[in-house]
Amino acid sequence: MARAKPLIIVESPAKAKTIGRFLGSRFSVKASMGHVRDLPKSQFGVDLSRSFEPRYITIRGKGPLLKELKDAAKKSERIYLATDPDREGEAISWHLAEALNIAPRDVKRIEFHEITKEAVSRALKSARPINMALVNAQQARRVLDRVVGYQLSPLLWRKVRPGLSAGRVQSAALKLLVDREDEVRRFVPEQYFTVDMTAFTEGHELIAHYVAPLGHKGRVSLDEANQILTEVRAGELVLVRDVKVREKRRFPALPFTTSTLQQEASRKLGFSVKRTMRIAQQLYEGLEVPNEGTVGLITYIRTDSTRISEGAAESARKFVSERYGPEFLPVDQPKRPTKAKPGVQDAHEAIRPTSVGRHPESLKGSLNRDQLRLYRLIWERFVASQMAALIYDATTVELQVEEREAFFRATGSRIKFPGFTIVYKESFDDADPNRNDDSETHPLPQVSPGSRIAIQNVDSYEHFTEPPPRFTEASLVKTLEELGIGRPSTYAPIVETLIQRDYVHREQKKLVPTDLGGVVVDLLKQYFPDIVDTRFTAGVETQLDQVATNDLPWQEVLFGFYGRFAEELHRADEAIEKVDLPQEKTDEICEKCGLPMTVKYGRFGKFLACSGYPECDFTKPYAKKTGALCPKCGKDLVVRRSRKGRVFYGCQGYPECDFVTWNKPSEKQCPRCGSSMVFKRRGNHESLMCLREGCGYEEEQAQ
Repeated sequence: MARAKPLIIVESPAKAKTIGRFLGSRFSVKASMGHVRDLPKSQFGVDLSRSFEPRYITIRGKGPLLKELKDAAKKSERIYLATDPDREGEAISWHLAEALNIAPRDVKRIEFHEITKEAVSRALKSARPINMALVNAQQARRVLDRVVGYQLSPLLWRKVRPGLSAGRVQSAALKLLVDREDEVRRFVPEQYFTVDMTAFTEGHELIAHYVAPLGHKGRVSLDEANQILTEVRAGELVLVRDVKVREKRRFPALPFTTSTLQQEASRKLGFSVKRTMRIAQQLYEGLEVPNEGTVGLITYIRTDSTRISEGAAESARKFVSERYGPEFLPVDQPKRPTKAKPGVQDAHEAIRPTSVGRHPESLKGSLNRDQLRLYRLIWERFVASQMAALIYDATTVELQVEEREAFFRATGSRIKFPGFTIVYKESFDDADPNRNDDSETHPLPQVSPGSRIAIQNVDSYEHFTEPPPRFTEASLVKTLEELGIGRPSTYAPIVETLIQRDYVHREQKKLVPTDLGGVVVDLLKQYFPDIVDTRFTAGVETQLDQVATNDLPWQEVLFGFYGRFAEELHRADEAIEKVDLPQEKTDEICEKCGLPMTVKYGRFGKFLACSGYPECDFTKPYAKKTGALCPKCGKDLVVRRSRKGRVFYGCQGYPECDFVTWNKPSEKQCPRCGSSMVFKRRGNHESLMCLREGCGYEEEQAQ
């Protein structure tokens, strides 16, 4: 009788295929398709009277798969549970062991952080028991979220609107968005002016900004600007009071963590957090590569550490030396921290390519466009992180208008050695202070202290202070991470849930809370302050970390939370009256009775209903007008949403007219042909572009 093969169980078929190719016919590799057991969807599933004991059931539809795994397990001499190397993966392994009736002494749990032959082979030699501390940390999170979601959400259904939800982490995230929106709405812009002077020396232009003695950081009032223009005139001479040249270095960004990958993919590639994680999962689990078969291209994608193995670092440094030259290797750069903060779990390496020699160009025929773009981003970031710093001279020229107390300053830079920037440059959000990097400025003409330069022109420029920027997915993830809310695996579900519940809309990459989102946050702030308190939410995450290290029993987290929550729930149920959502009036007229139409919410989102209901029951689909007209048929362009919640703009005459655009329409008409125009953004520049095909008119917008 043939000897039974060892069985390896992973989560996904793609992962099973990749590992099966490494191990050949010596092993049987099967996929569990994720979790096989969970709390029931139709019931609470948590026994509060028995220390929050969860009741797990086989997930609907998983019965045949579970039977197949049981049959395979009975025929195997050994069973290896090779689910992902995190708390969720540990819990899946535990559920599998329970469902397959594997005795604890027979459980062989293996983990690897990259799906390569070497990593899998090492893991098979170091099998271990299931880590119940990690399982309990995941179980505590699951039960806690069930307690909040299944007891608080029904309250919102009764008091606000059916179909709503409130979660422990999503509610804290929503409050961040609503609070920022309140800041934006309350903001009152203030006018200020800047004054610039242009001079020429030896044929080179020198632009300097007014800095003193009036104003703050060069900002002056209209009267002060006029006073400066009166005192400083073209043709006068300015004295070069001082010239400072300082050599500076800028070090490469550390390799990606989950959150920094999500942020950078959003900024550079325009990917949503969900899209980034879906593609990264494909790269991790394995894709077909010529002459190699199915291989995992990157390391594990859920990590908060920037640490990399010495072997990976050495391979990268060797690649850099051979590809770009030894001068691009770091020599005297200071050792930088590998952890972002004390709360970092550091369970896995940073996200990096499994082989630095697998250059993105070599994968052009193997990966689709999105896969290649994300892989290139990960590869470039990792390689650059092992390279020498950018070296540049930062120059500051201090100028004084002779015999006057008017001081100007010009700054510039000259790159001496490009370092890591020949491979990769990090991007930043508009509000990120790190984005104002003085290495990006142009070089200044050479001037000497004590010399005099003739002023060619002096002019003032009007500005207005701007409100704090609305959150993008990238900046929200960054803020959640900084506040300790959620963990790498939770950021994508948080954003998607907020959008699906109609609490938030995506508008030009910004996350804008709806009126409904504001109503829900107001209720939660009044009756459940802990749920939306970012410090409280971060504190719970810390407790879950303590459970994972076996320093805190998981039920204690629930006991500490539930007592106060239950009291608040009872008090809120009695105190909250039925909330009438703000009635959104429109200029649409009911086609049946002539009364105005109002916006209502139904099972599938917004719709228009006659304000004369119930006497008149006329309804029609909701469409918000943009003020622009369709260039094809002349009807209104209206706001629409894709299945993924992304805003686009289409003709109200659909399906008769199929015109659509992703760019936000403007009410301004094209001065050339009279058609509608849209805002078009390229990097940091925005312009207005005509929608009519063949016109081609475009005008730059003031920054």
